[in-house]
Amino acid sequence: MPLAFVLVNAEVGSEDEVVEEVRKIANVKESYAVYGVYDIVVKVEAESMDKLKEIITWKIRRLDKVRSTLTMLVIEGS
Repeated sequence: MPLAFVLVNAEVGSEDEVVEEVRKIANVKESYAVYGVYDIVVKVEAESMDKLKEIITWKIRRLDKVRSTLTMLVIEGS
């Protein structure tokens, strides 16, 4: 199954709200508010690469208060 980690920058002060909204999205396995260059780390898994792209593009990136994202596609599992 395709897997990706999405790093999210959110509007200042809205990190917890964005984490809660992301957790409501189907196929999101984990999400955490973090310190550093990015505010949130999201683990997303889907049955196909097209579905994975759809979730990231149309659900995560379109959330209010999400300013930018960086997606890292996993190429090999453990």
